[in-house]
Amino acid sequence: MLQFVSANIIYLLQSVLILFGTKMKVMGRAIVHMDLDTFFVSCERLTDSRLNGIPLIIGGGERGVVASCSYEARTFGVRSAMPIKMALRLCPQAKVMKGDMELYSRLSHAVTEVIEEKAPVVEKASIDEFYLDITGMDKFYGSYIWTNELAQSITKETGLPISFALSVNKTVSKIATGEGKPKGNLEIPENMVRPFLNPLSIKKIPMVGDVTFQLLSRIGVRNIQTLSEMPAEVLQQMIGKNGIELWKKANGIDNNPVEPYTERKSISTEHTFLQDTIDLGELKSVLQGMVEKLAFQLRSEEWLTSTVVVKIRYSNFDTETKQCKVQYTSADHILIKNVTELFNKLFQRRMRLRLIGIRFSGLVRGTYQINMFDDTEEMLSLYQAMDRMKTRYGFDAVMRGGGAIFKPNNKNEILKRKK
Repeated sequence: MLQFVSANIIYLLQSVLILFGTKMKVMGRAIVHMDLDTFFVSCERLTDSRLNGIPLIIGGGERGVVASCSYEARTFGVRSAMPIKMALRLCPQAKVMKGDMELYSRLSHAVTEVIEEKAPVVEKASIDEFYLDITGMDKFYGSYIWTNELAQSITKETGLPISFALSVNKTVSKIATGEGKPKGNLEIPENMVRPFLNPLSIKKIPMVGDVTFQLLSRIGVRNIQTLSEMPAEVLQQMIGKNGIELWKKANGIDNNPVEPYTERKSISTEHTFLQDTIDLGELKSVLQGMVEKLAFQLRSEEWLTSTVVVKIRYSNFDTETKQCKVQYTSADHILIKNVTELFNKLFQRRMRLRLIGIRFSGLVRGTYQINMFDDTEEMLSLYQAMDRMKTRYGFDAVMRGGGAIFKPNNKNEILKRKK
């Protein structure tokens, strides 16, 4: 009900301004958030028109979770990250499809090319989400008109529907895009930021997850206005260092810049032993710890990898590498298995090793997913719990027994990011 009321307030305000011939102006920065509507579903419908208009779920098997779903499925209560068993109880007529990440990556790249060709500053936040900084464009051309034309160009050139919002910062624009979906195109000027945000649920703020929502709900804080009126210091005491940032967002304050987009190619780490070693127990323990560290980074930054590379360097400096393709994943247990198999194939000489390295490449954005389209509710819960502890208490607070020998702060370990 709250979402319905807030959306109608926005449309009423826009109608009044249009009625009086007043063009909405965004003072200060002009930040656009663009989000492809039900991206995975839209991609599948491009390749098979028979999927149009039917409830569609993208995910894994019946023990998996929903990666994406059509609006037809959402009307029955189906949501992303919901167990597929539950989704099918709500919407038994839904068609379930396993996702095609190669298709989605290709179409995402096509959209990126259209945007980068036209926009001055672009940040690709995920496989289907973009921020644009078009500050100053109103001097030459209306910012809203320009953005609307860009959205139309994207749909015309790729066939994909897209929503956008234009406002003074990334937070407000992102929230507004969500309120306008599907195929929405809202503009929230500076003087309307607070009236727009105030009635919305605190869940609309990007950084508010289930834990924070439950914590604030228990003290009666359910809408953004109530949250914005709380003392920032109280929020900080309640939820830690993120309290101040949450208070700012509730008050429509977000000075984070739109960071120019560069495609992440790979992520890697190397470990040079203090003394060359042939001890298989030590070697495999260090390998496991390295995988855990890189996989945690993948999940923290919402990446999935499709290629695993292992490198070894013998004491005589001979260097050998092997690689393999994997289904898109950021799961420790899968990556450890692949890395171990590659290492066993590589390490055939009875000679000490001085260095081992691991690289994950072929990266794609995956939101918080462990195995693209193969996640189970239990697996997601386990990894989320482990990662919360790692984030709060340090990477080595929770490690698999085999990787405990690996110390991530070892000065001999080098972490590399390639773009």
